[in-house]
Amino acid sequence: MRPAPIRTTCAYCGVGCGVLASARDGRVRVKGDPVHPANFGKLCGKGQALGETVSAKDRLSYPLIKGERVSWERALDHIADRFLHIREAHGPDAIAFYLSGQLLTEDYYAANKLMKGFIGSGNVDTNSRLCMSSAVAGHRRAFGEDVVPGVYEDFEETDLLVLAGANAAWCHPVLFQRFEAAREKRGSRLIVIDPRKTATAQAADLHLPLKPGSDVALFNGLFRFLCEEGAADESFIARSTADFEKLLPLLNASETELAHVAARCGLEEKLVRQFFTSVLENERWVSGFSQGINQSSRGTDKVNAIINCHLLTGRIGKPGMGPFSITGQPNAMGGREVGGLANQLAAHLSFEPEAVEKVERFWNAPSMAEKGGLKAVDLFEAVHEGKVKALWIMATNPAVSLPDAGRVRAALEKCELVIVSDCMTSSDTLAYADVALPAEGWGEKDGTVTNSERRISRQRRLQAAPGAAKPDWWALMQVARRMGFGAAFSYEGPADIFREHAALSGFENKGERCFDISAYADISDAGYEAMTPFLWPARKGNKEKAATDGRLFTDGKFAHEDGRARFLPLEDMLPIHGANDDFPLLLNTGRLRDQWHSMTRTGAVSRLMSHVKEPVLYCHPEDMAAFALSPKGLAEAATRWGRGLFRVAADGGLRRGEIFIPIHWTRHMSAAGTVGALVNPVTDPHSGQPEFKHTPVRVRPVCPVRAGFYLSRTAFTPEGFDYWARVPVAEGELFYLAALEDAAPFARLEEEARAWKGDVLAVEDKARGTFRRVLLEEGVPVAAFFSGPAGSVPDPSWLSEQIGRRAEGAARQALIAAAPMDPSQGGGKVCSCFGVSEKAILAAIAAKNLTSVRAVGEATQAGTNCGSCRPEIAALLERAFMKEAAE
Repeated sequence: MRPAPIRTTCAYCGVGCGVLASARDGRVRVKGDPVHPANFGKLCGKGQALGETVSAKDRLSYPLIKGERVSWERALDHIADRFLHIREAHGPDAIAFYLSGQLLTEDYYAANKLMKGFIGSGNVDTNSRLCMSSAVAGHRRAFGEDVVPGVYEDFEETDLLVLAGANAAWCHPVLFQRFEAAREKRGSRLIVIDPRKTATAQAADLHLPLKPGSDVALFNGLFRFLCEEGAADESFIARSTADFEKLLPLLNASETELAHVAARCGLEEKLVRQFFTSVLENERWVSGFSQGINQSSRGTDKVNAIINCHLLTGRIGKPGMGPFSITGQPNAMGGREVGGLANQLAAHLSFEPEAVEKVERFWNAPSMAEKGGLKAVDLFEAVHEGKVKALWIMATNPAVSLPDAGRVRAALEKCELVIVSDCMTSSDTLAYADVALPAEGWGEKDGTVTNSERRISRQRRLQAAPGAAKPDWWALMQVARRMGFGAAFSYEGPADIFREHAALSGFENKGERCFDISAYADISDAGYEAMTPFLWPARKGNKEKAATDGRLFTDGKFAHEDGRARFLPLEDMLPIHGANDDFPLLLNTGRLRDQWHSMTRTGAVSRLMSHVKEPVLYCHPEDMAAFALSPKGLAEAATRWGRGLFRVAADGGLRRGEIFIPIHWTRHMSAAGTVGALVNPVTDPHSGQPEFKHTPVRVRPVCPVRAGFYLSRTAFTPEGFDYWARVPVAEGELFYLAALEDAAPFARLEEEARAWKGDVLAVEDKARGTFRRVLLEEGVPVAAFFSGPAGSVPDPSWLSEQIGRRAEGAARQALIAAAPMDPSQGGGKVCSCFGVSEKAILAAIAAKNLTSVRAVGEATQAGTNCGSCRPEIAALLERAFMKEAAE
């Protein structure tokens, strides 16, 4: 009899989808939770593959000191002793924690409390600094608190959704599909503001491909236009806002004239006018924004430029309208609630003396931090300078994800004590750990997370963790006890921590702070176990209000002390670093559809890696010609801060002069595909968020002397290759390989393959320089190695799917050609949910004369689940139509 599924929450983006999961016979099965209010049963491709990431493979299972396996007792004693020594010798600010939006709220709370109340430093920061901190700063400046006013229903009830710097179709597909379903019914419009023609932009009624960094100019122009057209809600402004008069100069400034705005943004005037007019004509207007706004040296100002327009019109706190920050990580908001950013204290309190004294009393803290700590980029610079001597990193991979990643690696190398808590051994950062602590992963952890709409949900344990892995809160508690703080860290489980967190949120909070979940301060263990998703605030004695109303600021009262929201006067400024003769292009970075952060989990799932398999440099076709780049060739991208090697792909949706490289590849997954090494370390002066979207770069073609691929069911190490990329396949791994000058690594592998014994298919053309071997065992291909001059090696996609499958007759002979007998098979996958390839879709379009995305779905299943591939299907339909028209 199968066990009843457990209700839990997805481990990926900030949509916070509910999941029904069950563990049996070593396998975890998942499906969407039909009653969870975030997703109502829908899951994206990553969410559907969650069960495939729960494995003992590549797990960090036991504590290590300098690579040697030790007991938990020894590891914890070592950490506590070193912390005590460093604090005594150098002060509390010589110790720091760097946390993650992947942590549960209970983990975050324990870390923040230990550092800020007991070690005595504000040095707790998080990778949310890289993701959402500009939104946090913008919210606090405008509203008085880090608050998202709206709820997901606003996406369904709006008449106009403006997505600025948010590729929601790929990065938040379930929320985007909620909008798309409502759009079909109510005829809502979609406007996308993004330099790239992303999958989301392809679905838009209007796309504004503006110059990177010009968002403030655009929204300042919108503000003036709305004022001139009489859209200002004068009653709301007078009753609920302050500092409107500071924006009056915008109304007469030449830089806010429509023609000037269009020129500054690099847009046609008619596009700008269409955008402005659409906002004017649609009272129900939601502005969704994400990394394209936040990840900027002016990110906070961009956020406030958007909010200014909503405050001007009073379109906030009402159904179908308002600014909406779409969170990147599953618990970025939960981390912000507990104080996981260095400039926050706890429970949405900052470091004002009154707040410090309040939290000090609540915690009975002996060494309360009185000022904020170092933000992420500054923190690692302090590590590099030797000011921070002990660093505890949890559930994140800063050696990959931070800008100027080479300097970050050098800092970690120099640091006296680096502690890394992780569940995987494939994290690049683990290589720098003096102490490695095995953490529980998704499906093993137990606690809470908060999604983008302020909804708190439970993540529940499905099965025991492998080896000696433990919860992060437990490891923190054990260190605290060894440092002499046991009385304040006597938790028996995550419910104890959650109760304390909830109590602190309501402590001496008479309504001045929106964040208040004190209704749950007395929740029982059984109640915590059975907890259903809820929105905050949930104040003691008023628990049901948030559950029924949801939106905040509905009464026009904000979180500033006087109850008024603030207008912010904002000056349009260029990004810090611009293109120049040495670095004539601009580098933009971001996510891919099927991957998550540094791929320590998603990179192990073959169907998620089938969409984009190598670190790719996307470039406009005309720029490719100008810089002599070839499609599928290799290119070096170089900046002042680093360089990397990437596969080239054409993208006509890019602006001229700009390239795009995904963020996901690490040194575990590639030789030189870590784009963080190229990104400039400039940060926003208010939020500390790095400028990931605008780094000057140059590119040049790289012509390998030899290229190839290696497929195997057994472990393979790509030694000596200048370029390689690891791709998991259903049975083993695929490695793309290239040598730039010295072909000796290929010669070595060719000799090894010539020595394969048994059933071997072989073709070798010395005149052309090509080499092919496929090794079979009992009719089943188990390894393959192909090499040759660049451009002569076939696509290994189809062959990689044959590893582990019996091959007979014609199918056996097809192996050495690496090409299927049926031309509709093989090729890159478009739909990862159902494994439908581009070739299969194009074949169906041609054979059945399909003319719509819906028809393609009915014929192939592609696009019928999470919907994130629908824009790509639409592009294939357009390609097929253009081909037919040309013929």
